[in-house]
Amino acid sequence: MEMQQLRYFAAVARTGNFSRAARECHVAQPSLSQQILKLEDEVGERLFERTRRRALLTPAGSLLLPHAQSILETAEQGRQEIREMGGQVRGKILLGALPTIAPYFLPDIIRAFREKYPGVELIIHEETTEQLLRDIEEKELDLALISDAPPSHRIEVQQLFSEELFLCLPAFHPLVHQKKVVAGDLQHEKFILMQDGHCLGAQAQQFCKSKGFQPEISCRSAQIGTVLAMVQVGLGISLIPEMALPGAPKDGIVYRSLDGLKPRRVLALALSGQRKPSLCAGEFAKFVQAKRMQSAKAAF
Repeated sequence: MEMQQLRYFAAVARTGNFSRAARECHVAQPSLSQQILKLEDEVGERLFERTRRRALLTPAGSLLLPHAQSILETAEQGRQEIREMGGQVRGKILLGALPTIAPYFLPDIIRAFREKYPGVELIIHEETTEQLLRDIEEKELDLALISDAPPSHRIEVQQLFSEELFLCLPAFHPLVHQKKVVAGDLQHEKFILMQDGHCLGAQAQQFCKSKGFQPEISCRSAQIGTVLAMVQVGLGISLIPEMALPGAPKDGIVYRSLDGLKPRRVLALALSGQRKPSLCAGEFAKFVQAKRMQSAKAAF
């Protein structure tokens, strides 16, 4: 039983698909499949039920999986501790982020981090806050950038900063020519929001409810770019975070700051509350905190 076989086995179990597991492990699918077959020969049982689209764990596979994960985690921890003993910031960071944060907040941080620590590999997973927190608990992620979270002894949440959510209007909308726009002006509008499960959509809805009305949602999307494209052609209005504005389309859309109490969202860094982060993950967290300080100074 080889480490590589266990790594491939765990990847197939996690993805439920041989092709996706092969891509994740940077290996040709036939090679991965061959190693899984060798592992099955060694344990004397089939580990997966193979269908046309899925690879499902058999009872034997389900029994082996936690042991394989424990072995892989222990080996990685040993490698990491040896590196840290020599003061080397090397290794891999499994970083989670909301899709409404990752493309706007991360590039500058990762560029600066890689310039200082070129020996660290960053793997980014974009998911909802609920899934990111679950992945941290299950040791699938080292840390994640989220939009706040409920208190939990299993997850440490460090608030970073808050940002305004800006109103997005099609350029031909009547409110564009109104000197001041308040929340009450939006109660009869159709909204285009992020899909259920995405914090940004829930935050927009919560803001409307706090102003005494239930927003009428015309459609939803999983990407800010798609939301803006639908606003652009007049299918509705939306609220998007300030950090998305620099790269947002300018033709056909007008961005307004609401008067009165403005909608905002809080950004936070989530880490496991039950295990110490690796040296490289800890260093990356420091870079994120430094970005927080820069944002706080800019806001001041």
